[in-house]
Amino acid sequence: MAEGCLFCRIVAGEIPTDVVYQDEDFLAFRDIEPQAPRHVIIIPKAHIASLAELTEKQQGLIGRLIILARNLAEEEGIAKRGYRLAINCGVEGGQLVPHLHLHLIGGRKLSDQLG
Repeated sequence: MAEGCLFCRIVAGEIPTDVVYQDEDFLAFRDIEPQAPRHVIIIPKAHIASLAELTEKQQGLIGRLIILARNLAEEEGIAKRGYRLAINCGVEGGQLVPHLHLHLIGGRKLSDQLG
């Protein structure tokens, strides 16, 4: 757990959240400022600040993160119509919380414009 990290505090149970999924390695919860009817944040429980800190040894973790997102899209009822996965990296990339996280967004037609 990284001191002061919002998502680490959520993992530790210090901050309540609407949990969608949880296992030994990952936690998924509803975004408090959703950009669409379905907006789930998926995080590794271990603190990794951003994509920039990933190592080759963590390839399996990222693969499992994507598969988990796909499975949650099915559970959320958005898999057939389509959804967006987004990982922001760094301040200029739009990363607001310095803990690696993936956004699963869907439930409406999403703009094809990024940014």
